[in-house]
Amino acid sequence: MKFTAQQIADILEGEVVGNPNASVSKLSKIEEGTSGSLTFLSNPKYQNFASTTDASIIIVNTTFESDQPVKATLIKVEDAYKAFSKLLEYYNQIKLMKSGIEQPSVISEDVVYGENLYLGSFSYIGKNVTIGNNVKIYPNCFIGDNVSIGDNCVFFAGVKIYSETEVGSNCIFHSGVILGSDGFGYAPLEDGTYSKIPQIGNVIIENDVEIGACTTIDRATLGSTIIRKGVKLDNQIQVAHNVEIGENTVIASQTGIAGSSKIGKNCMIGGQVGIIGHLTIGNNVKIQAQSGIAKNIKDGETVQGTPAFNYSDFGKSYVHFRNLPKIVSEIEIIKKNTKQ
Repeated sequence: MKFTAQQIADILEGEVVGNPNASVSKLSKIEEGTSGSLTFLSNPKYQNFASTTDASIIIVNTTFESDQPVKATLIKVEDAYKAFSKLLEYYNQIKLMKSGIEQPSVISEDVVYGENLYLGSFSYIGKNVTIGNNVKIYPNCFIGDNVSIGDNCVFFAGVKIYSETEVGSNCIFHSGVILGSDGFGYAPLEDGTYSKIPQIGNVIIENDVEIGACTTIDRATLGSTIIRKGVKLDNQIQVAHNVEIGENTVIASQTGIAGSSKIGKNCMIGGQVGIIGHLTIGNNVKIQAQSGIAKNIKDGETVQGTPAFNYSDFGKSYVHFRNLPKIVSEIEIIKKNTKQ
């Protein structure tokens, strides 16, 4: 897919300085630019590369001036960084602009779907499913019975959506995501075995949610596991049954959240965090990576450690922990001197 400098300038409302017909078909860093590539320059630290790069087009700020000759065509905009981000978003939309139903694939007779559906090969859509407009379902996806999906959602290859799941609009699910698998519920028996507790609830995903590859979200035992509007989940996260994650909370990779815990709005949770079940975590909470959460957390707190406690206190304690052998040695000396 090729674009000319003039086409890009029109999208970004910028000014072409150089050849308006210069064309590009790929993106690059400015220091690694090659012929036919597009790059950008916003950090003055990299300004010297403007005269040495082999990139064909560079997006720059309107204030850009170079002491050395620049062979690339320039596109001048108010903010090069924001303009490049806008271009990436535009490019991604074009790349995902697929429609049509590929074969082999299966759509049950009573499925209702909107305009511009893309259904990739070897995908399956179960009974009584409703799908909104502009939904993209890539190959090898499974959509179970009684699932509802809003507009403008993307399901990348290999996503599995179990029955009764509700998905809002403008959501993105990366490869390997599983929504609605059974919660981890078992009752111990006298003979040491376990009896499975039926998991008859569902999963609700609200609008504007993005879920990373291989993340799993379990259906509720009763009621719903709920991911609120604007939540962003990284790859390889486990969300157990009846968990609720509040609006605009972000969670990094390999975090595990046990059953029935409630996480508030606008929280930031680092990687490899473990949260036990039936806890309440307030709004605007920050949890540092590899922390273990074993008690409720109030609004606005920042915690670290296992078990986690106040971030500032953790930092002070860690200094003492590193000096623990020396401290113990000094205590032993004091004890000996006291005995004498």
